[in-house]
Amino acid sequence: MRGLLLFATLGLAAAEDGLNAWLRYARLPPDIAKQATVPLNIVALNTTETSPVYVAGQELQKGIKGILDRSLNITHEASEGSSVVVGTIAAFNNSGISIGTPELEQDGFWLSIKGDTVEIVGQNERGALYGAFEYLSMLAQANFTEVAYATNPSAAIRWINQWDNMDGTIERGYAGPSIFFKGNAPVSNVTRVAEYARLLASIRVNGIVINNVNANAQILSDANMAGIARIADAMRPWGVKVGISLNFASPQTFGGLNTFDPLDKSVIAWWTKITDKLYQHVPDLAGFLVKANSEGQPGPLTYGRTLSDGANLFAKAAKPHGGIVMFRAFVYDNQHLNERNWKDDRANAAVDFFRGLDEKFDDNVVVQVKYGPIDFQVREPPSPLFAHLKQTASAIELQVTQEYLGQQCHLVYLPPLWKTILDFDLRVDGEKSVIGTDILSGKRFNKKGLTGYAAVVNVGQNATWLGSHLAMSNLYGYGRLAWDPTVNEVEILEDWTRLTFGLDDTVRETITRMSMESWPAYENYTGNLGIQTLTDITGPHYGPNPQSMDNNAWGQWTRADAFSIGMDRTVKNGTGFAGQYPTEVAAVFEEIETTPDDLLLWFHHVPYTHVLKNGKTVIQHFYDAHYAGAETAATFPTQWAKLEGLIDKQRFDETAFRLTYQAGHAIVWRDSINQFYNSLSGIADAHDRVNNHPWRVEAESMTLRGYRVTSVNPFEVASGLRIVQTVGNSSSASVSAKLNFTAGTYDVAVAYYDLYEGKASYELFLNDKSIGSWVGDNEYKLGYTVTRGIDGHSATRITFKGVDVKEGDVVRVDAKANGRETAPLDYIAVLPPGVVD
Repeated sequence: MRGLLLFATLGLAAAEDGLNAWLRYARLPPDIAKQATVPLNIVALNTTETSPVYVAGQELQKGIKGILDRSLNITHEASEGSSVVVGTIAAFNNSGISIGTPELEQDGFWLSIKGDTVEIVGQNERGALYGAFEYLSMLAQANFTEVAYATNPSAAIRWINQWDNMDGTIERGYAGPSIFFKGNAPVSNVTRVAEYARLLASIRVNGIVINNVNANAQILSDANMAGIARIADAMRPWGVKVGISLNFASPQTFGGLNTFDPLDKSVIAWWTKITDKLYQHVPDLAGFLVKANSEGQPGPLTYGRTLSDGANLFAKAAKPHGGIVMFRAFVYDNQHLNERNWKDDRANAAVDFFRGLDEKFDDNVVVQVKYGPIDFQVREPPSPLFAHLKQTASAIELQVTQEYLGQQCHLVYLPPLWKTILDFDLRVDGEKSVIGTDILSGKRFNKKGLTGYAAVVNVGQNATWLGSHLAMSNLYGYGRLAWDPTVNEVEILEDWTRLTFGLDDTVRETITRMSMESWPAYENYTGNLGIQTLTDITGPHYGPNPQSMDNNAWGQWTRADAFSIGMDRTVKNGTGFAGQYPTEVAAVFEEIETTPDDLLLWFHHVPYTHVLKNGKTVIQHFYDAHYAGAETAATFPTQWAKLEGLIDKQRFDETAFRLTYQAGHAIVWRDSINQFYNSLSGIADAHDRVNNHPWRVEAESMTLRGYRVTSVNPFEVASGLRIVQTVGNSSSASVSAKLNFTAGTYDVAVAYYDLYEGKASYELFLNDKSIGSWVGDNEYKLGYTVTRGIDGHSATRITFKGVDVKEGDVVRVDAKANGRETAPLDYIAVLPPGVVD
């Protein structure tokens, strides 16, 4: 906890910045704490200060003191009496403590709580640490149940992929600079690195790749290897092994060779020497992550070699050291996809590239497969490649960082999305082949021991780690699902909420309800029916820009025209992608009648007038869904407001700001997508909402002083297709209009554009009385990919509630441009309470 004590309605609540996340160890109320039976001592069966068991003892002491205000001594030798004993099976046996545990697998643990005796037994030291965190999680949630159970991980690999660059920036990072790199070198102060390792250990993550998959070869310098060793030393006590991403062309660009051909003897010798040197610095290096021949990255295909040739190059070098190679299946040629060719399909790429290689990978290669065939979209079918890798180890790649999903500025709880993939039965050879429990566990193809999970998690130096307090539920949820993919997403959420915000039922129920509504709402207002997230794929991947999906070689096409929409991925008439699935699944997706509506446009090209199973046409569903999604997002600030006083002020205010922003940006999304497809199809909304905004006063129709009327790009991100902006980059301006609304109390919203590299100032007046002022400074408050354009990324709204308005009142906005921000305004909305514009 940090900051000043602030008065809350239920007593004094300390301001928190989020750094402790779900490991707050907040003090339980005395009447609850006194119900806990806690041993008098802690016995950690290891005296080495860098060992996970030793660390577990320290963590138990810290947690019990924080939660229950009880100070326990730590010893390292077993003794009679009341104790929490933590250690490995071997350590228990050596200490003379008799235990009878079920068989434990690597990283598994046994937890026994009986009266004032607690036994935490790990199969290894990591497992013992995980068990300690499990016990503390129970205490923190006031769960004092006597238990005796063993738990084992569903998969051996439970890794994080950082997309951190060596200069300290982060690709798709929304929470500040890297905690791993600065100035083209690993950081020297690893305090924050160790804090991150502690968080990861608490959710049973056992490995991390610390640099971007678009790797910089300079990471292999001697000085940088020493830096990697510092990071590994900081994470090792928490049982988190460090790995690195490699650039395939390093022998040429860094090593001075004239080739990086994976079959060239000099290249093989170079990688062997580099790998040996890496393991001298970090003897327990987890291994390597490789992105090759994708999005312009070099790889074995450059020399006509196979992907397995490339993966095995690294596997052979790492094998003597016990290292593994995570080889990404995200391989596609974005230079030669042609939308006019009805058979071209980026979704086909993974299976096309890896087909026929299943038996050709070395046994320490793991093919890392994105959960869907495209790229972390709001809804995709599962990648069919999982069904083709029967001999090769595989891992699923998820994304905690919300690249296409609101970039941590929109609340989107992701485990329900991930569960649609993990719970999917691929029916390989007609047998049960559920991705989470059968395939990723290794059971289905007898690959147990080298399968699992990887997640892109771009934490930064922001105290909240991900830039948003609520987004941390996704990191917590990832760890829980990687350990056990059958765990219920609501159970995960409720546990996280209690650990993060306390035990109040209203807090738990509200955050659970909002979070469970968030993914369906986001899907509704961004892109539904399987059409993908209709964002700007040629730009920041944040705001709306549906036309950017087509007419380029990136392959995330909708193939929308004036009459129809969707990708025909059938075998009989389309790209053939549906045929990449096993027979039973392929048959479902091949036919419109059997394809679920939420994936209809992923697999089929249909007229806008095609009638869905719910009785609506495709286009009317689009209109309705986008309105429904924005209406749900509009409830988030109101729901959150009811928690004031139940959550510390700092986290309450920071979250309230983001949820209010999301409610406004959801309207930007709704209007942009609906306006675009209404313009493209020419089909009216049956409810006459699209392009009909009775509560708005368009800026271009107001009296202007110092403003000029302009269009925007893309056109649909402006209400009425026009906006106003100042005539100069530092000039003052105003808009004004007489209001013709019945007298009453209204919410007044102003739609404007908040650009990077400028802080325009605004003030809203009613009859010359100031209602409020603000500055265009979202780039300092939010972590989304900033933009210099007047577009769907910079579009935002600010709302002033409870304004008394009479017919004939004059509303005015005074503004002053600054830098690149020419104080752009779109409209003013005067809304009766409860009306979503």
